[in-house]
Amino acid sequence: MSLRRFAAHLGMSDRAVSNWESGGATCHPSTESQAVLDTALARASDEVKARFAEALGVHGEALPVAAGIGVDSHKFLPVFIGVERARRLRAHMTTSSKVTTGSAEEWLESSAARVAHPETPNCTLHVFACGVAVFHIVQPHEPACLTELAVWRYRSYASDLPWARERIRELLDEDPARAPNPEYVLSLYWLTSSPWTGSEYDTALRLLSTPSVLVDRGAPGGAAPLDGSVEALLLATGFDHPDIVSFGVRGVSTGYAGWSGVAYASIARERSLTVDELVACELTVQALWCFTRQVQQMIEDGQDPSMPERYGWRFLRAAYSRLTTARAQETAQHVLMREAIMKTSGLAERLRAAQDALREGVG
Repeated sequence: MSLRRFAAHLGMSDRAVSNWESGGATCHPSTESQAVLDTALARASDEVKARFAEALGVHGEALPVAAGIGVDSHKFLPVFIGVERARRLRAHMTTSSKVTTGSAEEWLESSAARVAHPETPNCTLHVFACGVAVFHIVQPHEPACLTELAVWRYRSYASDLPWARERIRELLDEDPARAPNPEYVLSLYWLTSSPWTGSEYDTALRLLSTPSVLVDRGAPGGAAPLDGSVEALLLATGFDHPDIVSFGVRGVSTGYAGWSGVAYASIARERSLTVDELVACELTVQALWCFTRQVQQMIEDGQDPSMPERYGWRFLRAAYSRLTTARAQETAQHVLMREAIMKTSGLAERLRAAQDALREGVG
């Protein structure tokens, strides 16, 4: 591109770009300008990214090759309990040990505490003031193959959902018939080690974000693995789907969001997203998805949807703005991550629909 065309592409002035070019290696653009440049690079074509990496001498695009697969599985089970019950739970949790790691955005008020899970010591219950509780379950795995991990995922959700329902019933001291039902929205896989190289590595991350292609979910007795040749074929020939959104940065990370969740691998740890940042985004999306699902359920049940004024349509309008508008302090990676998760979860459309429904109810 010419200097002028590149400036227009970035939305910057010709003078700013001219100053960068004339400054050479001594030029240090402002934080805001760096974010604009990072975003432009992340959204560029693979050919452009390859040329840029070659110019910088950056060739690493994957984790160091290991003997086996290492994955930290993060499950999120949201359940709508209502504002009053959330207030009671949070009041009790203020006397407990708070967990700040992986907390949601500061504007979405919540409390968190550890809860006992039958299979892992790392389970946290986040209770949001807007009336949603989210179980966050972390389980490390070293599966023999991706298909094995996919089958475990579906089978373990089948047991974790009733467990979460019983746990929330006990915490709320509810009658079993009135206990709310947790749901499944998205999961997160953090890849810690990998046996793949080249195109197989990239394909493996895509499969992690959409594991249903490796499983027969309609099999008698629950999810069953497809023939092992299916995984081998996909790894050899590649796998893609229009609903999979990439948010990795070449030489820094590999990240994909699919209809089942997020898969991420940190290549340059000091420059990539952290697991806490990914978890925080997921918790926010989970909580608001569950909240809007409750509004939708009221409509489907023939009710006029309503929420306490503090969490009415203005609350959803503010949430929509925060989740769809880039912030000055955000890096390009944060923006791309949030955009990818918002797109695959469909949350933006749900927020608008719930906002309209609550506003009509007030009218």
